[in-house]
Amino acid sequence: MTHNYLLTLLLAVWMAPCLAQSVSSTDPSRIALFPQQNDLRNTLNLSGMWQFKKDSLEVGEKENWQNGLTETRSIAVPGSWNEQFTDSRDYLGVVWYEKETYVPSSWKGHHIFIRIGSATYAAKVWINGKAVGKHEGGNLPFAFDISSFINWGATNRISIQLENILKPTRVPTGNVAGSPFSNFPKSNYDFFPYAGLHRDVWLYSLPNVAYIKDITVKTGFTNTTGHVDVTVATEGKATQGKVVISGSGQNYEAVIRFTNNVASTTISIPNVRLWSPDDPYLYTVNVTIGDAKTTFDHYQLETGVRTINATSNQLLLNGKPIFLKGFGKHEDFPIFGRGAANPVIVKDFSLMKWTGANSFRTSHYPYDEEFMRMADREGFLVIDEIPAVGLYFHGDTTELAQRQAMCKQYINELISRDKNHPSVIMWCVANEPFPRDVSVNGGASGREATPQSLAAFKELFDLVKQKDKTRLAVLVGVMGGPPEWVGMSDIICINRYYGWYTHAGDMNGATKLLAMEIDGLHKKFNKPVMITEFGADTYPGMHTDEPEMFTEEFQTNFIKAYLDVAASRDFVAGMHVWAFSDFKTGQGIIRFGGMNYKGVFTRDRKPKAAAYYLRSRWTKK
Repeated sequence: MTHNYLLTLLLAVWMAPCLAQSVSSTDPSRIALFPQQNDLRNTLNLSGMWQFKKDSLEVGEKENWQNGLTETRSIAVPGSWNEQFTDSRDYLGVVWYEKETYVPSSWKGHHIFIRIGSATYAAKVWINGKAVGKHEGGNLPFAFDISSFINWGATNRISIQLENILKPTRVPTGNVAGSPFSNFPKSNYDFFPYAGLHRDVWLYSLPNVAYIKDITVKTGFTNTTGHVDVTVATEGKATQGKVVISGSGQNYEAVIRFTNNVASTTISIPNVRLWSPDDPYLYTVNVTIGDAKTTFDHYQLETGVRTINATSNQLLLNGKPIFLKGFGKHEDFPIFGRGAANPVIVKDFSLMKWTGANSFRTSHYPYDEEFMRMADREGFLVIDEIPAVGLYFHGDTTELAQRQAMCKQYINELISRDKNHPSVIMWCVANEPFPRDVSVNGGASGREATPQSLAAFKELFDLVKQKDKTRLAVLVGVMGGPPEWVGMSDIICINRYYGWYTHAGDMNGATKLLAMEIDGLHKKFNKPVMITEFGADTYPGMHTDEPEMFTEEFQTNFIKAYLDVAASRDFVAGMHVWAFSDFKTGQGIIRFGGMNYKGVFTRDRKPKAAAYYLRSRWTKK
């Protein structure tokens, strides 16, 4: 079944009109290490102003636009084109980006790569008019070796063709017949389908003789001694190397020797300082490779020593119970759209800390790498999620196979990119997959977990555990979804909106149903339960003397009621409010102004009353 899924996907991609020319796809291992400047490696950030042109007739490749664009306009990278132009908010078709740059002559003789942080959704890349590769799927980086395409001593043209056409074969899905979402553009999910080059674009060089391709760090401890397992993968002719871990004024090191370009070692750290939200201490891991006489390459990263486990009732960080307080959120801000913006990242962490939060979920896609590094430094616990939102398992089996293959690609890419972050404690394989006929009231209709869906999710969970046994794996369930789906998770994760989408305004009835359901799930699966979304749309500044839907008073009471239910049960491991801030959606009759107003902060990060309530509750000593 797995081979058929993959074959179907590859055939579909090869036959796509806007990716017609056959070029190589990306290697997930190429994104494992973020580009780093040191004495042996070089980086050049190409973010800034690029040239941009729509290709609504999809004639660009046929007319050789890769050889140079005409009649262009400027566009900022990173950023979503939907927010930057007054005529392109709902345009998701084919576009072209172009940038000209020199490659420093000092890089000659090195391996030269281009790394694109996120291109939503399907991209194809040319260097100086020659096709070098393609990638499908947004929100994760991809890289190509472009060494043989470089013009030395002259400008180099980088051309990127990109489109975000909504299709039921894609992840996330769009233009789905019978979708529970009635919106425009026709995404099968409740956030705006922003398109563009959303993160930095880098050129970087790696040493010619040999270089470090990947580093995998796994940590643990026994009593007061930490254990750090380090595996190094290389390309080239390195025969040996050294790993040095530094922290608290001490160095701990080990010599490594390579067999088939792989070497591993375990380093012990006495009196280890464990990473946690209270003390997010990071050790420096420095890897050097070479031979008996020469250093060929070195790379440095930070990691924290910690463990994550679960019992039948609790989530354990470093062997001690921890309760996740925090949010679901989006990468979403006016003008930037989904484009990475470092000031916004800093502000979001500042506000989350202000509320007393200790965690968040990367709903509903992987976040920018700087966001993940900030989580490491600031001590936030992260549920890291692939873009598998809007999945369903009825209808065309070929479409199901293509979506399954994309989910597996995302898992491979995400774990390759984020496996060394101590902040990441869970991998999430899907958010709110839908059965054929979902019943938000929790009835029997639509709750059947088909053999096909169970097999598909088992394959994803097995892949996660194969790649990383040190973290937990979860699936986030929709209201009325089959309990067997969430039961496959290490922790039962559910999104619930009783009192909003059902039992509207009736918080007494809502909390009774919520309590009954989570009691039943814990009894059935004997695992901790976490409510990963709960919240109410709230128009900023709207007030009533008696709490009423859409007012700030109702949102505060809604959140309080859910938190009170959780507080009375020792098996609830966490509560994530939906959402951190208001965010852009498609147009629809339930989304006033094309916005989801469930944020406790406004879209421009002003606090609503609920934010003050959470601060008073979560920071109470």
